[in-house]
Parts: sequence; C-alpha cells; structure tokens
Amino acid sequence: MSATVIDGKKVSGEIRAEVANEVKELKKQGINPGLAVVIVGENSASQVYVRNKEKGCLEAGIKSIKYELPSETTEAELLALVEKLNNDPRANGILVQLPLPKQINEEKILLAIKPEKDVDCFHPFNVGRLMGGGAKLKPCTPSGIIELLKHYDVPLEGQNAVIIGRSNIVGKPVAMLLMQENATVEICHSRTRDLAEHIKRADIIIAAVGRPKFVTKDMVKPGAAVIDVGINRLETGLCGDVDFDEVKDVAGAITPVPGGVGPMTIAMLLRNTITAAKEQKKEA
Repeated sequence: MSATVIDGKKVSGEIRAEVANEVKELKKQGINPGLAVVIVGENSASQVYVRNKEKGCLEAGIKSIKYELPSETTEAELLALVEKLNNDPRANGILVQLPLPKQINEEKILLAIKPEKDVDCFHPFNVGRLMGGGAKLKPCTPSGIIELLKHYDVPLEGQNAVIIGRSNIVGKPVAMLLMQENATVEICHSRTRDLAEHIKRADIIIAAVGRPKFVTKDMVKPGAAVIDVGINRLETGLCGDVDFDEVKDVAGAITPVPGGVGPMTIAMLLRNTITAAKEQKKEA
C-alpha cells in the first residue's frame, strides 16, 4: 500500500489563511505587522526566496520592507542598517537573507538583530529559549515539520524519531521540538556508525543531510513517517534526500520534494512575524 503523501502546499495555505485573518484582527487593534527583509548581492536562489517572502507578506496583509544591497556592501554598512531596523517600529521582524558575501561575518550580523525581531530564530537568545522550552519565536523549517506531522495525525509522543543531519538550522532545533512533544530523539550524521540500522528503527525519519535520494526503501521501517527536508538540483530536476518513488511503497506517510516541507517555511515565518508584532505591542 502506498504512503499518505503529506501535502505541504495545502497545510501552508491553511496556515497562511489563518495568519491573514489574524492580521485583519490585529489591524483593528492598531497593530500593523511588518517584516524587513535584507538581501546583499545577486545570489539567484536568495532572490527567489526573497520574492516568495514578499509575496507571502502581501497575501497575508503584512507590510513588506525590502532592502536590496550591492554585493560590495561592507560589514559596517550592513550592521548600521540592522541597527536602524532594530529601532524602526514598522519592522516587527528582521530577516537578513543568507548567504552573505565573504567580506561580511554572518554570525556578527545575526547577533546584531534584536532577539524579539529575530523571526528566523538564529540569535543565541532565541536558541536558548528553544532549548528551555519557552520559545515565543520558533525556527521556521523545524516548526513547519512539527505542524505537518500534527496535521496528518502522526503520533509523536513515545515515538522513536531519527534525524539525519545536525545543522543549527534544521537538525538540532527539530530535535528540541520533537522532545517537547515527548518523542524519543536520535540525531545521526556523517560520522554515525551503521547509520542504516539506526534509521530502520525509526517511527519518524527527518532527512536533512543534503545528499540526493540518500534514504532508500531498505532503510525504512514499514509504516514510518518520512519527512524530507532536502532540496537537491539534479539534471532531471529537484529531488530530496529520500528516494521518494521507492520509499512511498513502504512508508506510512511521506513528504514530496517539491511541495512538502518547503512551503511550510514561509508560512511559519509569517506566523513568527505576527507573534513578534503582538509581543512587541505588549512590551511597548
């Protein structure tokens, strides 16, 4: 029997509609949520992401404030812009699109963003709150993964979850969120011995390793939920870290690439922006 295909476009559409309704209500209270997006240089993938974020804001009624800076922008100039946005009440969220040109220290820029405006949740303050279980803002892709699992009624409590990949953007934060849902979590990576054996024991597999079709049918326990975070560009088109065509015949539920986790990231970014706007209103 073929797996249930988890439709990220559908779920993200529902979340975006909820966000749009909430924005209408906030505007009645005099709160006008705004997201500032900063892009430095001509990276074509970054430009696509920024356009999609702009479009998402427009549809939700969130003010989009975009800064496009040339690739020769200095670190000092970017830090000055971040400081300006930190003090701009129109910008409830600040997102600096990565990667940045080599003359700019990414860590220094991310540290400069006020934690309460850090809608990407990269600031150590927000990472610490996530670790402690009290995060107001949650990382977009990891929280999108949890939403997908819940939407499709995938049990989390007591389940064995194996995460392949230990990045600060997906692997580590999604482990924290799964533990908060009472799952038993194992993080695997390139140095894990007998990796396939670990994966085979999983009720939930999160593949975020950056290797095309890495997870194959023989690694997946029948009925497991498989979340594919990978986006790999091959000559034949986009594919994930999971061999979808093989694995769908053994998994219980599976995300496609594209159309699975990807759309959730922007939906959760929009949700973080309105959360930030409400929190800043409280503190004003």
